[in-house]
Amino acid sequence: MQWLSAKSVGLTQCPVCHKRLRWMAPGPDFRQRCPRCGAGVRQRHYGSIGQSWALTLTALILLIPANLLPIMTVSQFGEGEPSTIMGGVALLLHHGMIPIALIVFIASIAVPFLKISGIVVLLLSVQFRWRVSPRQRTLMYRMVEYIGKWSMLDIFVIAITAKLVDMGKIASIEGNTAAVYFGLAVVMTMLAAMVFDQRLIWTDS
Repeated sequence: MQWLSAKSVGLTQCPVCHKRLRWMAPGPDFRQRCPRCGAGVRQRHYGSIGQSWALTLTALILLIPANLLPIMTVSQFGEGEPSTIMGGVALLLHHGMIPIALIVFIASIAVPFLKISGIVVLLLSVQFRWRVSPRQRTLMYRMVEYIGKWSMLDIFVIAITAKLVDMGKIASIEGNTAAVYFGLAVVMTMLAAMVFDQRLIWTDS
């Protein structure tokens, strides 16, 4: 089924305020701007696929040290060892902090990999023109965007628990190096979703 695109009928949309505009085909000395908010307007975000791939792969690389290096140290009575994300989940379960352990697992393991998987599927489907319903791909893109809102939850949980569980030598929680890599990976996935031009889902160019 051939979808009628805005580009084919000479229309475009402001990327900031989403006002629908007539495309004026600006030349080298003229750049079309939205009359409502003044933002620069383009029919397509050219290079969006390459930029999204670069950011996604960077996020994957950053997730390696984020999962291998210590992300937190849980101490009781002055004794404790740095632990990785999975080790931290196991420690939280061992200390009876089941809700926090569940939040850390979902935010640190499930959310990042689900988001990256969704972006990769979208990029591959656009590049290789998979016969997948544009509506289904649009739904996937919206899910990726929605998940992105919760991507930093793990960092917030570590920061909050480090403040709440601060009883000196009795009990304490502190963040470690992996939290930095994890935070950077989350930022990369958020940017990868932002630069992806979702209009490519509905058209081949």
